[in-house]
Amino acid sequence: MAKRKEVLAKIEKMVDRYRVVDGKNFKLKDYNPEDTATFKSSEKMEAQEILANGIHWLAELQDKLYAQDRHALLLIFQAMDAAGKDGTIKHVMSGVNPQGCQVYSFKQPTAEELDHDYLWRYQRCMPERGRIGIFNRSYYEEVLVVRVHENILKAQKLPDGMITKNIWKQRLEDIANYEQYLGNNGVTVLKFFLNVSKKEQKHRFLDRLDKPDKNWKFSSNDATERKYWTDYQRAFEDAIKHTATKQAPWYVVPADNKWFTRMVVAAAIVERLEQMDLAYPTIDKAQRAQLIAARKILTGAGEDA
Repeated sequence: MAKRKEVLAKIEKMVDRYRVVDGKNFKLKDYNPEDTATFKSSEKMEAQEILANGIHWLAELQDKLYAQDRHALLLIFQAMDAAGKDGTIKHVMSGVNPQGCQVYSFKQPTAEELDHDYLWRYQRCMPERGRIGIFNRSYYEEVLVVRVHENILKAQKLPDGMITKNIWKQRLEDIANYEQYLGNNGVTVLKFFLNVSKKEQKHRFLDRLDKPDKNWKFSSNDATERKYWTDYQRAFEDAIKHTATKQAPWYVVPADNKWFTRMVVAAAIVERLEQMDLAYPTIDKAQRAQLIAARKILTGAGEDA
């Protein structure tokens, strides 16, 4: 127990470095994609131990979350291509019971989805009480890729006069209000921006081209999108600035070192679940009597082995 408290205290201190709860003065340039806090490359083993502990504790806490059936947790992952979203989700959530976890990756909207408001398809995938929902990309795409490529906005068939210079401000306000609504209904929202550098992204793209077993990960569109890097960075900064709150914080996680990225994400999730005061449900006298009766049946004469 003492060791757990010690590690949790260390986790809280580390996670706070990347947490954004008020975007008023937020600048993305203030966050270094190569940062590894107090960890050096030679200390990767210690970081991996913290990650392993985090995965173990996450599984334990998720079991209580599922049993208690009161809270829900939504984890949102946003990033530039090749920042490591898939790998982070795979490693951090490796110990979680699949029954209590739902993962959604949102691609190009269908014709049915385009006939609804832009939040409609995301609302349908919100986690139920007792579950962890993971959005690999999310409704934030509506103020990111849609903002960078405004031809996508035109395809959303909004009524005439609805697309004005204030549309991004309006959407960010809507998203912030929506997350407040979720929080008011027991859904905790944690948002992770995996902050990869342009240099590291190029390195990972080339790695995908050079290794046959990674060719499938590469799309020709990945290379062409790099020319919009500055536009995307500006859109990410604006999104974080206007939607970071104490209730639904952003974590700007350094993503140039995958081992560190995964540790920070696991630490942030464990920290938040610890704060929920999760516990297994207790039973009342009537339920206790039923258990005693069931035991008598199972241990009584004539019961087969």
